[in-house]
Amino acid sequence: MPNSRPATSKAPSEAKPKTRKSIAENKRARHEYLITQDLECGIMLTGTEVKSLRDGKVQLSDGFARIDKGELWLENVHIGHYKQGNIFNHEEKRTRKLLVHSKELIKLQDKLKDQGVTLVPLAIYFFGNKIKVQIGVAKGKKIHDKRESIKARDVKRDMMRGE
Repeated sequence: MPNSRPATSKAPSEAKPKTRKSIAENKRARHEYLITQDLECGIMLTGTEVKSLRDGKVQLSDGFARIDKGELWLENVHIGHYKQGNIFNHEEKRTRKLLVHSKELIKLQDKLKDQGVTLVPLAIYFFGNKIKVQIGVAKGKKIHDKRESIKARDVKRDMMRGE
């Protein structure tokens, strides 16, 4: 007698494409710094941190990344407490490990040797069922550079309006 249950598993070719769902962006970083390169990395989180990110309780504005003993660390990023986390809740501003390939880490170390260059988090987002952080190699802008950026943005906006 043939199996009467419907087939529920999909073939690998019919797999759902991974989508990017934004959690938070660091708009201040693009204003304060000139971003020369960006890199997507994974991040090691606890369970309550993931649940807080699903609620959107994250602040990237003061965060930065650093390389220490051959590992990439994200510091000063605030992920709020999970409401139902009770005693298992995480520390809000703890240092979190970023996951990158060793070749990419070596390239970042070379870039950081320049004067005034730092790593800043640009965005945090879901990619499929994983959480990714986009970090940027950034160099601080001078005040006149910021004014030029604002002027260029205003000109672009006026052109889009048709003025």
